[in-house]
Amino acid sequence: MTPPVIDMSCCVLCEICVDLAPHAFKINDAGYVDVLSLDDYSDEDIYEAVKNCPRHCITFE
Repeated sequence: MTPPVIDMSCCVLCEICVDLAPHAFKINDAGYVDVLSLDDYSDEDIYEAVKNCPRHCITFE
């Protein structure tokens, strides 16, 4: 599965993705959300992070 994509133009840095799936998302030094490099993105916590993004900024392409 391909990694999730974050549309930073709508992200409000609420950090829900980081809270729900810290193994997949982190706030970088510049203050933006990064998707971490993983072998597999089919983890239930990652799906929860995508589903619970309040602005729907995280998608799977």
